[in-house]
Amino acid sequence: MRICVIIPAYNEAKEIAGLIRRITGLGLEVIIIDDGSLDDTAMIAASAGANVLRNSSNAGKGAALIKGYSYAVAHGFDAVISMDGDGQHSCLDIETFIQKAKTSPAAVIAGNRMAMTKGMPALRVLTNRLMSRLISLITKQYIPDTQCGFRLIKKEVLAGLDFSTTKYETESEILIKAARLGFKIESVPVKTIYSGQKSQINPVIDTLRFFRFIILEFLRSFKHA
Repeated sequence: MRICVIIPAYNEAKEIAGLIRRITGLGLEVIIIDDGSLDDTAMIAASAGANVLRNSSNAGKGAALIKGYSYAVAHGFDAVISMDGDGQHSCLDIETFIQKAKTSPAAVIAGNRMAMTKGMPALRVLTNRLMSRLISLITKQYIPDTQCGFRLIKKEVLAGLDFSTTKYETESEILIKAARLGFKIESVPVKTIYSGQKSQINPVIDTLRFFRFIILEFLRSFKHA
């Protein structure tokens, strides 16, 4: 199975080189989608051995992911692992995704942090549980951590998706649309490393955007029921 790792990155110059070297040390190709960074993220990533795709301005995490997915499909990868560029995801978990992909019929394998929430802000734990419950209802599949950006997606899913979002809700859109296409979604436990990273999520704008998206998806679910 030919797998690449895609990483949307915005102003991640501090962490990105070490992350890339750890992943390439596993024998995997790394695609960095530099989402209009104002620092040296793109230059550092290229020097560390990544293939760098660039957005001229900050288009949003979803837009960056979509760009990476399109690249992976066009270049014949069998699956894509997506992870964050700020060091919160452990490269040690990559092998867990790969082994699960080889043995499971699931086309989407999502990371699950909810069994190991030590260090995770309490508000984030509550928000993740609520959002995961809502999306599990829509997909009719139990997904314990729908907000985890660390996941593996097989090419048959990516080739069949038509995206309508470009921000943080894109990760939820992937799960919902994959389920509607009949794909199975499974989860694997992953560790999250909290070391003072500042979230780039706007707690008001992004939360409102997410709930608007969820409401629309609930309505679509009832229409197709």
